[in-house]
Amino acid sequence: MINRFIIVALLLGLVFGSIFGWKAYQQRQMAEQLAARGPSTVTVATAIATTETWAHKINTVGSLRAIQGVEVSAEVSGVVAEISFVSGSRVEAGAQLLELDDTAEAAELRSLDAQLELAKQDYERARGLSIKTLLSQAQLDRTKSVLDSLEARAEEQQALIARKSIQAPFSGELGIREINLGEYLSPGTPIVTLQQLDPIFTDFTVPERYLSSLAVDQIIEVEVAAFPAEVFQGKISAISPKVESRTRNIELQATLQNSDTRLRPGMFAQVAVILGGANKVVTVPRTAVEFLPYGNSVFIVKEEGDALTVQRRQVTTGRILGTRVEIIKGIKSRERVVSAGQLKLRNGQHIQIDNSVELTGGATRG
Repeated sequence: MINRFIIVALLLGLVFGSIFGWKAYQQRQMAEQLAARGPSTVTVATAIATTETWAHKINTVGSLRAIQGVEVSAEVSGVVAEISFVSGSRVEAGAQLLELDDTAEAAELRSLDAQLELAKQDYERARGLSIKTLLSQAQLDRTKSVLDSLEARAEEQQALIARKSIQAPFSGELGIREINLGEYLSPGTPIVTLQQLDPIFTDFTVPERYLSSLAVDQIIEVEVAAFPAEVFQGKISAISPKVESRTRNIELQATLQNSDTRLRPGMFAQVAVILGGANKVVTVPRTAVEFLPYGNSVFIVKEEGDALTVQRRQVTTGRILGTRVEIIKGIKSRERVVSAGQLKLRNGQHIQIDNSVELTGGATRG
């Protein structure tokens, strides 16, 4: 029995030893092949840290708002008889937008006009008789009262008919039509939006500590997501006289020229108030920085003989302006950093540079 156990143990040892030996041989062969090929390389894009002159700014967020904007609506009830505008078109102040059916009101006005004409004749006759003392003053006054009442009713009817015709209150751009021909409208029913887009307002707030640095006509810069490569300039046009007690912020309004109407009300805006006093800063592309909870970092390109390697370095970042990030500490001007392809990198990794294409695997953005 013992001999059988010994034989089985020897056989198992032989089998497992052969397996382990074969695996070790394979690993040794792979290591030799990798050593023969040399270290692996990763293709990345790089950029040079540069020195730029940046002005001191207050960075905040805001919202764009039309200088004038209304929801055009009906003042009186009625059936839509005519639509005189096209959705999305531009109209001038006073342009006809909509006509409600005024058939009944026009007939009532004609009846009042006929009564008014008769009342005028009655008054003229009564005044003639009064001059000849054939009619008392009280009777003349009653005749005049009837005339005045009919004139007032006729004017009221004319005003009602006028409200059946809806015009643009100011020049601007129309939105999407919300009503249809033949539809019954109640007072206050929205018809179409009208926005005056040039110029356009930007509403934003800044902390109260900057109050002494703010002034009307101060330059601001605005960026919007729709045009990420552009900076729109404007001027502060109004500063609120009070500080909001809940947030301790000051409300401001700036005006921007918008002749091409690319900026639209409701857009989210990144706003920078220019304070002046420009200084020189070291900047790198925003994609070069990995914004992480435990600290921001970049990969620095190092030359080791004929090879290129990378080394991760912690940095202190400052302001962000467009696609560039200010580096307060950690990088010197003219150092080369990896701007795309960081996901496959580690310290000491060999790289090759290809800036001709946009690589995937960029840094995490803040």
